[in-house]
Amino acid sequence: MDTTTTPGVRLVPVNDGPWQDWLRWPGTDPFEDHTGPFFARYTADGAIECGFRPEAKNRNGGGNVHGGALLTFADFSLFMIASAALPEFYGVTATLNAEFVGAARPDHLLTARGEVTKAGRSLIFVRGLIDDAGEPVMSFSGVIKKITRRPGGRAD
Repeated sequence: MDTTTTPGVRLVPVNDGPWQDWLRWPGTDPFEDHTGPFFARYTADGAIECGFRPEAKNRNGGGNVHGGALLTFADFSLFMIASAALPEFYGVTATLNAEFVGAARPDHLLTARGEVTKAGRSLIFVRGLIDDAGEPVMSFSGVIKKITRRPGGRAD
């Protein structure tokens, strides 16, 4: 299985603990690292499933998972879903749409699955669903704008 998602960066296997047999994106996004951590794994049919176990820091005032944490997980999932279906690319989120359809509970495993609905020369369209133990929590869709990377890390 190829775990490449971005040129030069690979998902790292988790070898122990509760996330054993999942893959972790190495610390390249400080905001995601603070909100998550988020994980991914390939299913038997080659699709990707993303995982997130919200902690106390992810709660809103009502005790459920904050919508901002769910949106961050959806954004991570958008890229994981796209990268599982397409060759390596650099990209940025152009749009992220979401519908909150249920409450997510802290300390529960949330999973996200989805599909690439269209991949053009410069845009990738993705849609997905986040669930909590099979109960829908959020549907999301988004567009990733492919970019080229300049030497030194700047993107065009």
